[in-house]
Amino acid sequence: MIFPTSGTISEVFSNRHPLTAARSQELTPKPSQIKIARSQFSVWSVTEDAKSKVNALSEEAQREIKKASATAQAKTGQIELYSAQYYAACIFGGLLACGTTHTAVTPLDLVKCRRQVDSKMYKGNFEAWGKIGRAEGIRGIFTGWGPTFLGYSAQGAFKYGGYEYFKKFYSDLAGEQNAYKYKTSLYLAASASAEFIADVALCPFEAVKVRMQTTIPPFASGTFSGISTITAKEGTAGLYKGLYPLWGRQIPYTMMKFASFETIVEMIYGYMPGKKSDYGRGTQTAVSFAGGYAAGILCAIVSHPADVMVSKLNANRQPGEAFGAAMGRIYKDIGFGGLWNGLGLRIFMIGTLTSLRKFILELPVS
Repeated sequence: MIFPTSGTISEVFSNRHPLTAARSQELTPKPSQIKIARSQFSVWSVTEDAKSKVNALSEEAQREIKKASATAQAKTGQIELYSAQYYAACIFGGLLACGTTHTAVTPLDLVKCRRQVDSKMYKGNFEAWGKIGRAEGIRGIFTGWGPTFLGYSAQGAFKYGGYEYFKKFYSDLAGEQNAYKYKTSLYLAASASAEFIADVALCPFEAVKVRMQTTIPPFASGTFSGISTITAKEGTAGLYKGLYPLWGRQIPYTMMKFASFETIVEMIYGYMPGKKSDYGRGTQTAVSFAGGYAAGILCAIVSHPADVMVSKLNANRQPGEAFGAAMGRIYKDIGFGGLWNGLGLRIFMIGTLTSLRKFILELPVS
């Protein structure tokens, strides 16, 4: 080349000494030789940094949840456990759950009661509904819905409200340690005590219901006309002549329901791959529905003989007849096998009732 390059000109005319230029170039490290200072515990520091960020987000989320909860409580009001408002909520929930579900299955109850009083009246359930529908229409299929709604609404209010009251009452008597140790026995005692009172409220309406459903045509046109008719002929005692077998039916029924439902639900979750908290609202409701149905089957079997006696006594007990004499006469007529008339239909009815009741009681409040 004739003309020097720009690099040569820069070298010749630069202010560096020519003898040190080459050495300076050699001392300049190559990019590949440059070592970057690194933290001795880089992985640890990244992990800790991530944890601190997560904790910060978690605290922020908790603050937001508390803020939202405070806003919701300010609008709806917080219900303190075992306060007057809490018991009122339990009473209303029991009223709604028991009254509506029992009224919904009135057609099942109608056929069950008639077959318990006279097993030869119908050959099957569908034949029964067909005959009743043709003779009396839809209204006839729902015979007794009025006393059913009133009676089981009252019973549900006393049952669920009373259960919570007696649960706390017995827990306080036993003390914290014994209450935890014997909680199952305590809950059974609470349920029996609540049912004992609830059945007193139910009994007059149950007497009217059974008589309306087992007399053709019904002996009264409605609940209050039925009460008036019974008291006019038999006095107030006529409304309570089925109380003892009603206790015999409902107290074991309720104790079995409260004792078995939670156990069955725990067993169902035990067979599932995850915990209860791992599943959404829909799955939890389905499990509660299935547990309620299974518990209802057990309740129906345990309480069915007493249920037959309730129907028989309300339909056939003679005025002035002693309770024991009436029970002996009825048992002599129907025998042991007669105590199980209508069991299949009642299993279906009680299973449906219990599962629907659990579904209603677990509905989220918005």
